[in-house]
Amino acid sequence: MDKTPYLNPHQARDREPDDYQNLLGDAIERSYAEGVHDLSGLIERLNEARVPSPNGQPWTPDLFRQEMKRLGA
Repeated sequence: MDKTPYLNPHQARDREPDDYQNLLGDAIERSYAEGVHDLSGLIERLNEARVPSPNGQPWTPDLFRQEMKRLGA
């Protein structure tokens, strides 16, 4: 039997993602798939795609970091 540790991407989840989390996650995945791998580019893509931010304002790097921290808590 293989004893190699593995990562289950959903192991830390305590519930299914809601619509907002799915929308945000999909936009982040699309950005990565399009070759965007830096924070400023990601922020630009989120704003272009009109992904709603928690406070209704345009996404900023600080707001993105805060939201990732909140969602990861």
